[in-house]
Amino acid sequence: MALIINKGYQAYISSSASKPCSLLLAFHVIGNQAGETIMQYEGKVYRPWPEANSILIQTTIGCSINTCTFCSMFDDKRFRIRDIDDIFADIDELRRIFPHVESIFLIDGNVMTARTDFLLKVLDRVKQVFPESKKISMYSGLNDFRRKTVSELKEIKDAGLDLAYCGLESGDPIVLERIKKRMTREHAIEGMAMAKEAGIETLLSFIFGLGGKERSREHIEGTVSLLNILQPEQIAPMALAVQPGTELEREVQSGEFILPTPMQVLEEEKYLLENLNFPTYYWGDHGNNIATMKGQLPQCQPDFLEHINLHIAKNPVAKENVIKTFSW
Repeated sequence: MALIINKGYQAYISSSASKPCSLLLAFHVIGNQAGETIMQYEGKVYRPWPEANSILIQTTIGCSINTCTFCSMFDDKRFRIRDIDDIFADIDELRRIFPHVESIFLIDGNVMTARTDFLLKVLDRVKQVFPESKKISMYSGLNDFRRKTVSELKEIKDAGLDLAYCGLESGDPIVLERIKKRMTREHAIEGMAMAKEAGIETLLSFIFGLGGKERSREHIEGTVSLLNILQPEQIAPMALAVQPGTELEREVQSGEFILPTPMQVLEEEKYLLENLNFPTYYWGDHGNNIATMKGQLPQCQPDFLEHINLHIAKNPVAKENVIKTFSW
C-alpha cells in the first residue's frame, strides 16, 4: 500500500513511511568545526536526488559529452579523470569525517569513461576504507557501457559497483538529435544489454516535456517504448525546466522551442504509468515534478494513476510557468 502525504497543491506518494529524500545541491567544501577546509570539490557539484544521504567522491571532472542543450551542470569544467592519489586522499578524509557510511556516490558525469584498471583501484579503495558501506553508485551513460567489454563491466561490478545512473532523456530519435545527446535508441539498447549481461543495475532518468509543446506525444511514446525494451531496475523522471545560459533557454527565447503546458506534462506522466510493462522502482519525486510520488511498479501504479488524474482534474493553472532552476 502506498503512503500518501499531502503537500498543499501536490501529493507525495511513497511505498514506505520513510521521510522523502531532500533535494539540494551538494556542498562544494567540507570543513571542520574550526572552519578549516579539509577537502575540496572542483566546480559545481551535483548528485541525483535518490543519493541525498550518500557521501560524494569526485572521480572525474565534468562531463565527457557536455553538449546537451538543456544542461548546464558541467559548463564550468573541462572533462578529465582526477589524479588517483587525490581521490585516495579524499576517501581517507571522508573516512575521518564520517564514522559510519552506508552509501557512496562517485561523481562527476560519466565516471564509467575512466579506464577499467583505474575504476577497479578506486572501487577497491572505497571497499577497503568503508567496509560497512551497503551501496556504491556512479554516474555513467549507456554509451559508456558500449566502450568497454562485458568482461570489463563484470570486473567493475564484482569490484563493488551496485548501481549506475544513466541519462536517457528521451526515446524519440528526433528529440535525441535536437538536444544533442550524441546517443541513439540503438546505442541505448546495445549499452543496456551489455550492462545487464555484466549484472550492473541501472537507474535511467528522463525528462517530461523535452519534446516541447509540438512533439509531446512523440517524445513520451518513444520514451516509453524504449524503456519497455531496456527495462532498467529503477527509473527517475523529472519535468522539464530551463536553466539560464543553456542553448535550450536561447531556443525558448527565440520561439524555436515552445514550452509544453503543465497539462501536457501530466498527460505524459499518465501515459508512462499506463504503458510501462516491466517491474521497476519509480523515483517520481523530483522537485520539478507537478505530482511527486515514488514506489515500486506495478504495485503502486493504481495509486499513482489516481493522483495523476486528480492533478489533471484540477487543471493546474498555478503551474503555468514551468521555467525554473534545473536541479538534479
